[in-house]
Amino acid sequence: MKHFNITITGKVQGVFFRKYTLEQAIQLGVKGFVRNEPNGNVYCEVEGEGLELQQFIEWCQKGSPMSDVAKVEIVEGVFRGFTHFTIQR
Repeated sequence: MKHFNITITGKVQGVFFRKYTLEQAIQLGVKGFVRNEPNGNVYCEVEGEGLELQQFIEWCQKGSPMSDVAKVEIVEGVFRGFTHFTIQR
């Protein structure tokens, strides 16, 4: 199990990015959270197995249908043992 901190920049707020991220996380079985940041970015912390995390990261690079992802920054973090995936407000 791995843990990644992911920051997504571009047109990622106001385009249902968090909703689609939640759906993708549930589909892939990864755990963690997603939230909007005051600077217009979206931030995720996600945990799971290698293949599922790779697929989640690939999805983040595309984003929701109306988003325009400019950049995805990924930093490996300390495993926290999330039990589900949520949208933080």
